[in-house]
This record gives sequence, structure tokens and C-alpha cells, in this order.
Amino acid sequence: MNWSAFEGLLNGVNKYSTAFGRIWLSLVFIFRLLVYVVAAERVWSDDHKDFDCNTRQPGCTNVCFDHFFPVSHIRLWALQLILVTCPSLLVIMHVAYREAKEQRLREAGGDSYRHIYTNPGKKRGGLWWTYLLSLIFKAGVDMVFLYIFYRFYRNYTLPRVVKCELRPCPNVVDCYISRPTEKTIFTLFMVTTTCVCIVLSLIEATYLVGKRCHEC
Repeated sequence: MNWSAFEGLLNGVNKYSTAFGRIWLSLVFIFRLLVYVVAAERVWSDDHKDFDCNTRQPGCTNVCFDHFFPVSHIRLWALQLILVTCPSLLVIMHVAYREAKEQRLREAGGDSYRHIYTNPGKKRGGLWWTYLLSLIFKAGVDMVFLYIFYRFYRNYTLPRVVKCELRPCPNVVDCYISRPTEKTIFTLFMVTTTCVCIVLSLIEATYLVGKRCHEC
């Protein structure tokens, strides 16, 4: 990972965010991204290798693992992080578009040039809508993934033993998940931080709408 480029993106997002947006970004970076990179990825690295069923029937363990873990938990978490951070980059791109347009008009107009955007980063017009929709999208993505995790892992917990009777298993077999307690703790941590991020996004959206109504 190119950390200097990543730091530049973070500075850009911070520059055009409100106070709530900066808190949201800090939570995502420290409590979600870093936890994912430093710890969570290693916890789930042995998912399939240590998924053990009490049978020697060829294919039974693979079928049972695919049934109980249709999507890799850690890849699902990574997809959530990607989708939830993309809207912030769209805001930066919108500001960059405004700045480039302002520069082109300045070069073409010369002394008679008049500003279109006095402050390209100020949330007015289209940029206000882009920022507001990005907040709604981020909250919506987190809500959808909370539901997906709940469907895959009931009550966001992983049992120590699961019973499987799918073919080609000869009968009902017991399968054991590696480190279920540790994985449950990480899952609950992820769910908690996601809920906090949803609340912050909704508060920020309410703040933007309220501020605009007050100005009008």
C-alpha cells in the first residue's frame, strides 16, 4: 500500500468534511481499516484449513464449509470498507472538477474573468448534493452489510459446533469452527463500530439539511 498517497486522500477528505465527517473518518481508519489490516485478516486466515468435520467422506467438509460460510467473512468486511469509503473520494473528485473548471475559465477569460466558484470546496449547489448523497449512501451500505452479516451469522455469533447433513456426507456430522470466540469478538466489534458510523452519517446529513434550511 502506498501510504503517502493514502495520507493525501485522507487529508483531502478531512479538508472538505464537517466535524462529524472527520470523526467518522477517524473511526473508519483507526477502528475498522487498521483493525482489519493488523488483526482481523489473520484471525480468519485459517477458516477453511481448520474447519474440521468428524468424517472421512471425501467432499463432505468442503460442502459443509461452503454451506455455513457462503462468503468469506473477511472478504465481505473488505468489500464493505471499499464501498463505504468510495463516496468520500467522489466528493474529492467533485471538488477537483470545480477547481479544474475554474482554472480553465481563468486562463480563457484573462482580465475579464469572473469567478464561478469563489471557494470550490464550499458545499453549495451540486457539491452540496454530492456530499449529502454520499452520507446517505455510506449509511445505507453499512445497514445493508449489517443485515448480510446477521443473515450469515445469526446474532453475529459463531457457534463452536455446527451440524451438517448435506450430501455427500453419509449422515449428520459435527463440524468444528476454529477460534469461534475470537471471531465472535471481532464480529461484534465490527458491528458496534459500524453502528456508530451509521449514527454519525445520519447526524451529519441532518446537520447539513438543517443548516441549509436555516440559511434559506
